[in-house]
Amino acid sequence: MRVIRFKNAEGKTVFGMPVYEGGAIEVLRGDLYTGLERTGHIVQPPLSLLAPVDPVAILGIGLNYRRHAEESGAKVPEFPVLFSKSLNTLQHPGEPIQLPTKLPSDEVDYECELAVVIGKTCKNATRQNALDYILGYTAANDVSARDWQLKRGGGQWSRGKSFDTFCPLGPCLVTADEIPNPNALRIGTRLNGDVVQDWNTNDMIFDVPALIEFLSASSTLLPGTVILTGTPHGVGMAARPPRWLKAGDVVTIEIEKIGALTNPVALEA
Repeated sequence: MRVIRFKNAEGKTVFGMPVYEGGAIEVLRGDLYTGLERTGHIVQPPLSLLAPVDPVAILGIGLNYRRHAEESGAKVPEFPVLFSKSLNTLQHPGEPIQLPTKLPSDEVDYECELAVVIGKTCKNATRQNALDYILGYTAANDVSARDWQLKRGGGQWSRGKSFDTFCPLGPCLVTADEIPNPNALRIGTRLNGDVVQDWNTNDMIFDVPALIEFLSASSTLLPGTVILTGTPHGVGMAARPPRWLKAGDVVTIEIEKIGALTNPVALEA
């Protein structure tokens, strides 16, 4: 099932399922984690589309594609490289990525990522049962201020990863039954229409089962935990000259079987 989250005409947050007839949406009843049911009630766009999940935690994995590690001049890690993005980073499809001005950054970068959404409490998962804990998948942009991440962050990545709007998610959540192998998906980024990333999730150093096994070891992953699984090569930092995001840009993340997540770029008000 493909699930979207949106504001209805009364301003209430509801779930829906695209029915592909002129963009129509069938409203769903229930809860994302205990089950959604079809209602037969059809609504028409335009809709106020929201990120498909309201995360309880956002866990990121760095340097998880071999070609990206190479372009970054980094060694292939022995264990997954974990960082956190704070919840204020969440941004909805179509809403602007805001370039920070209070703590200015001239080096804001895009990163297309497959996002995994945990659907039930998970601790000490094994590689064999790790996929059983996944509710579904969506597209993410792990926006990163490289100057604050690498030069001014004291060796920690969180400052550069956690400005407002630095984690767009969407456009929909695709339930796990529709993507039996998350490590066989084409993934890419278009910046102002130019293809800047175009690769496949099969290049992950640590695949999705390995990540869940690692992240849940002696640690509880709650329903609603979002795991960003890393980005392939082609980030703006590695371009020559570097290609940083600027006001007026438009970034689209596209993942096979999930769809396209598009956000404009603007200065923080």
